[in-house]
Amino acid sequence: MKRIAPAALAMTLGMSLSASLALAHQGVTDPTVLARMDSMKVMSASVKVIGDMTKGEIDFDAAEVAAALARLKEESAKIPALFEAEIIPKKSEALPAIWQNWDEYVKRAQALDTALAGISVEEATDLRPAMKAIGSGCRGCHDTYRK
Repeated sequence: MKRIAPAALAMTLGMSLSASLALAHQGVTDPTVLARMDSMKVMSASVKVIGDMTKGEIDFDAAEVAAALARLKEESAKIPALFEAEIIPKKSEALPAIWQNWDEYVKRAQALDTALAGISVEEATDLRPAMKAIGSGCRGCHDTYRK
């Protein structure tokens, strides 16, 4: 089961977030909410690259992983600022709990940022631990603050 978990996590994070974002973008006009969605879309695409390599669907490429990690780090650092304004359109997956528990939300977002800063992938065997850390960081917010 441990061999499947990171690959399944990558597929779940990448596919469910991509599908959700595609549906959520429809009809959203608020620039703040669109910026949030765009950031999450970049993160999802980055996780997908790493996940596809973890699953062996694409060949390992250290430079491509480094680029994906850099994008994840850049976007994760933006999370608190992107969610400062409490704007929740009907199609949003953001829950009011974000703003009701703001300090905890920021702490979890920063934990993802910290986890990403500690990830280094030099060879293919580093992918599974990286995906585990990424998944744990993403779940830290998604399980509580996302529909």
